[in-house]
Amino acid sequence: MPYIKTRDGTDLYVKDWGSGRPVILIHGWPLSADSWDPQAMALAEAGYRAIAYDRRGFGRSGQSWSGYDYDTLADDLADVIESTGAGDGAAIVGFSMGGGEVARYMSRHDGRGVAMAGLIGSVVPGMLKSEANPHGVPQEELENIGQKVAEDRYAFFKSFFRDFYGVGVLSHPVSDELVDWSWTVAMQASLRATLACAEAFGTTDFVPDLAAFTVPTLVVHGTKDATVPIDATARRVKQHVPSAQLVEYEGAPHGLFATHGDRLTSDLLTFLGG
Repeated sequence: MPYIKTRDGTDLYVKDWGSGRPVILIHGWPLSADSWDPQAMALAEAGYRAIAYDRRGFGRSGQSWSGYDYDTLADDLADVIESTGAGDGAAIVGFSMGGGEVARYMSRHDGRGVAMAGLIGSVVPGMLKSEANPHGVPQEELENIGQKVAEDRYAFFKSFFRDFYGVGVLSHPVSDELVDWSWTVAMQASLRATLACAEAFGTTDFVPDLAAFTVPTLVVHGTKDATVPIDATARRVKQHVPSAQLVEYEGAPHGLFATHGDRLTSDLLTFLGG
């Protein structure tokens, strides 16, 4: 299978490795399923079935004009689960923007077929600053991201990924080649999808979705995440879902799947086996 067709006819590229209990991995903005490769390999080698797919508009998936709202993206996740036959005791794990698909799937589709959930560096329950979310990102900053992407996304993502991985004058937790690869993947996405998804993950309020998290839930976030602030997201998840397991990576940036990949893999395997 490398492709499945969604209910609105969009083709999604799917990677399906190993056999066993399914673990569905949902990537962040503006990357692709390949960002999960080290964890997917480890999961498959540990006896799980690792399924990762490119979000519509990104990577090798179809670049539809519409469908970049979270209701449609959650429906895409439902279509992946159905098409792969993975809806029996699955774990769904979303990184960054992908956490929104997890949350909306749990509420919109009643968590059908899901036994465990993971939110990794996730935007849930919301990025936008408000009275209820005082540590969030101001509206004007989120709008500025969209403006910079529209004006010159090539230049914007060059600097974006340095913050994403915590690269600075004295800090270089990933190779230059990984930063370059991330930029190349971002350039494969359609401009329409890149802009629309930035608006979706920046403005969607997932607080109402959190009541649907009735399964064991792992929340992992870096304390130095400059892209998705931990106080606006992971720590608020814990407030709304007291049963969730919150694991904070001290000093970790946003792209912890790479900067702290071994630890994340170990924590995922421990959680799944618990």
